[in-house]
Amino acid sequence: MDHTEHHHGHSGHQGHDHGHTAAGASWSTAVKATLHCLMGCAIGEILGMVIGTALGWGNVQTMTLAITLAFLFGYSFTLFAVRRAGVRLRQAVRVALAADTVSIAVMELVDNGIIALTPGAMDAHLTDALFWSALLGGFVVAFVITTPVNKWLIGRGKGHAVVHAYH
Repeated sequence: MDHTEHHHGHSGHQGHDHGHTAAGASWSTAVKATLHCLMGCAIGEILGMVIGTALGWGNVQTMTLAITLAFLFGYSFTLFAVRRAGVRLRQAVRVALAADTVSIAVMELVDNGIIALTPGAMDAHLTDALFWSALLGGFVVAFVITTPVNKWLIGRGKGHAVVHAYH
């Protein structure tokens, strides 16, 4: 066996397991990508809900702020990571948009849907257990639904897979 050929055939891939298999992305990779997205979404959404509720805003204004901040924080996690890798801002923004848009959108749709469909949750205050249980319960359901979506996207070189080129 020619060791030069063998080494050349694997160069560039040693030590860089991106969670891809012949069948697509691994569940571990999908879970990590979804948790990454969930952290940004949760920070933004909780902040938006707290601000809107504390200021006595209506449901539409509060949800709009929460969703906007969820996207902003969700994108920022990827943006900062890619910028740290030395990518120019313009390209880093493109990577963040490509990596996170579908994941954040699915997560926000599910989470806010759960909140909207939970009786009384939209009118609950920050001191009500219902406010927090609907919000956190929505995140759990959103995580469960978004993880297979991320697995499918990453397995096709989309979503969070685009970030791996910069690690």
